[in-house]
Amino acid sequence: MQLKWLEDFIVLARERSFTRAAELRHVTHPAFGRRIRALEAWAGTPLVERGGGPVTLTAAGQSFLETAGHMARSLAQSHEELQSLAGRQGRTVTLATGRTLARTVLADWLVALRPVLQGGEICIRTRSLAETVAMLERSEADFSLVYHHPALAIRLDARQFSHVTVLADRLVPVSRATVQGQAEHGFGQDSAPVPYLAYAPQLALGRLVEDHLAQNPQAPRLQRVVECDSPDAHYEYVQKGLGVAWLPWSMVHADCKAGRLAPAADAHMEVHFEVRLYRPKRRLGPLAEAFWKAMAQR
Repeated sequence: MQLKWLEDFIVLARERSFTRAAELRHVTHPAFGRRIRALEAWAGTPLVERGGGPVTLTAAGQSFLETAGHMARSLAQSHEELQSLAGRQGRTVTLATGRTLARTVLADWLVALRPVLQGGEICIRTRSLAETVAMLERSEADFSLVYHHPALAIRLDARQFSHVTVLADRLVPVSRATVQGQAEHGFGQDSAPVPYLAYAPQLALGRLVEDHLAQNPQAPRLQRVVECDSPDAHYEYVQKGLGVAWLPWSMVHADCKAGRLAPAADAHMEVHFEVRLYRPKRRLGPLAEAFWKAMAQR
């Protein structure tokens, strides 16, 4: 059953003339008649009394007329809603990432990319690393912005997805600074263990730090005093003097420059990593493609 058959039937019932209804529907009289017969075949019963004079509906046709009107209106409304949604999707970019990247790297991008995103919308979804990658694989996101390091297993089929490295960053052990600008909880200052603000094990940054400490023979003695799954929370805890946390340099460089925070060790305790932007190789919407082009040129 086709929507145009319902619309034909409604016009015929109103005009009570095959000739007039065919004209209003912009089809020939024979073609219009074939469409009405196709609707009757679908209904399984005659809907129109055929004979001389004005067209009249059968009892079945009269009963079906109200239903046909309701169906036609509902289908037309659904079509409009789908077209509206399709138009909105064409003006929307969905990016899945972690909370820290959304706060740091992505926040800087949004300022620089305002000309590209003008007239559109970027939907940012913060998830764990695994969930971020899964959203890309399920086509629930146009892009995935993630950390990349040998200690992090990201298995995306290179035949289906491509990436660009957008940033090189590092995790730096930082502490609140003293008035002299030194780390309040520095490594190697004495033999006592240093209070350590640890990440929850499911966090990507946590896996990077724990792998680094396990592989580094110069790792300091640490005493775990807090475990938390939020780098933003660790940032606050460090500022309150609770201990040392490995935080992205992109998050703390301004505080270190201003003397509020200080590195707790030299470069051998830093963890270097990349930030990558992944996308499917299939064609995306115009705004998403413009976003990708701008990022690839950075």
